[in-house]
Amino acid sequence: MGVIGQSVGVNVRAVTEAEPVAVIGAGSVGCMLAAYLASAGFAIVVCGRTPLERVVMTVDGTTVEHKVAWAAEPAELPPVRWTVLATKIHHTPDVADWLRALPAGGGVIAAQNGVDHRARIEPMTAAAVVPTVVWMNSKRTGPGEVVVTPARGLTVPDDEAGRAVAELFGQCGVPVETAADFPTAAWDKLLLNVIANPLTALTGRPLEVLSDPGVEALGLDLALETVEVARAEGTALTPQHARDSMAFLQSLPGHLLSSMLQDRLAGRAMEHEGLLGPVVTLGRRHGIPTPFSGAILALLDALPLGGTA
Repeated sequence: MGVIGQSVGVNVRAVTEAEPVAVIGAGSVGCMLAAYLASAGFAIVVCGRTPLERVVMTVDGTTVEHKVAWAAEPAELPPVRWTVLATKIHHTPDVADWLRALPAGGGVIAAQNGVDHRARIEPMTAAAVVPTVVWMNSKRTGPGEVVVTPARGLTVPDDEAGRAVAELFGQCGVPVETAADFPTAAWDKLLLNVIANPLTALTGRPLEVLSDPGVEALGLDLALETVEVARAEGTALTPQHARDSMAFLQSLPGHLLSSMLQDRLAGRAMEHEGLLGPVVTLGRRHGIPTPFSGAILALLDALPLGGTA
């Protein structure tokens, strides 16, 4: 397999040759976005306890590799205009020190799941928070290594900060949609997550499990509950969005793993509370029954940590 786009190595104290971009969360999404940005000439600084020297991304059989810098502590960060936040929802408090270190004039590209990006992140940083929906599927295959299945790209709010993010990733060849009604877009992505993530994690099977009639029916029930809560929150979702989400997931290659299944297989904590939790909590607030979401959330809470055993 050929490697293209290999970049010149950089370190934390020598990133002035190219504009630095910080990446907090070097999992599948963080490394994918880091690789796209590095391909456009940005100097990537990965933040965290674990050293990382490179990111490697494979798309449609073509692999690109880029060396990256590593900052072990917030004090080691160079001045940055942009920071990609790509941790799982439940790990956001763990990186609060990094977020607090970011300058007020910068921006945080919140490449996370969920529907409450700004409410969750803004108390931790002076930087502007840009909620970002990531549609591409990426699978982590090793430290800094991902395999990407291209899809729609990214969706950001149609405001000044969102348009700046669209311009940034436009330099990398990543399609970015700007949405005037971003909450509807975020809840639309949540439909995919409440179907695919819990059901693959519980069964231990990739997306092909959604072709089983019983699992398909359960996934649609989860999505329809989510639509009702989303409508109560003022979005424009309809039951057809739930059916479209199921059809889209069933159209994907059946061998693909959801992020929660990847986490469970690796023995990592899963973000089910950040995905299903708002559906149950907001449903209770609006008086909307969410029995399927509540039951699946309870089952996920009861799973043992440390893999599928």
